[in-house]
Amino acid sequence: MDKDDFTDKMKPQDDRRRDDPEEQLWAGNYSVKDMYGTWIITAVLSVTALVVAGVFFLAMIPVVLGVVAVVAVIWIFLLCRLAWRKWSVQYELTTQRFVHQSGILSRTTDRIEVIDIDDVTFNQSIFDRMFGVGTITVTSSDRTHPTLVLDGIEDVKRVADLIDGARRKERIRRGIHIEAV
Repeated sequence: MDKDDFTDKMKPQDDRRRDDPEEQLWAGNYSVKDMYGTWIITAVLSVTALVVAGVFFLAMIPVVLGVVAVVAVIWIFLLCRLAWRKWSVQYELTTQRFVHQSGILSRTTDRIEVIDIDDVTFNQSIFDRMFGVGTITVTSSDRTHPTLVLDGIEDVKRVADLIDGARRKERIRRGIHIEAV
């Protein structure tokens, strides 16, 4: 048996099962819209605090300045929280994998095979529904992220359907029963 005969025997007999090219279905990160509810509530409380301080404590300048300082610190905190959430998490869904990247200075990348995803759910608060965002929960047999929560996803129903559709398609492509695994 020469080398060519050996390599011919090592080739798969059924070429249909080879990997299809991987295509990107969706990419995204935390949506600014997810914090709109927090900003509305904070704005109402900030205005209320400033009006109360201005009306009742106008003669006591240190009290008014203290209220202004607290309101400013709260808004700076919210802006920093938004920047952190926006820049620290990236998601990508392909026909074969779900890639989750986290971190700003150091980055961790985790890949979940789409075929390993068992369940996809999403939920929306009243503010989330008003602004078209929500939270997706992906349950999988992946060891590092058996439950992965994706906060602040824009067009949450469409994205959850994309993830579930990719899961179903990959299981059908590989000949695995949908409810198995």
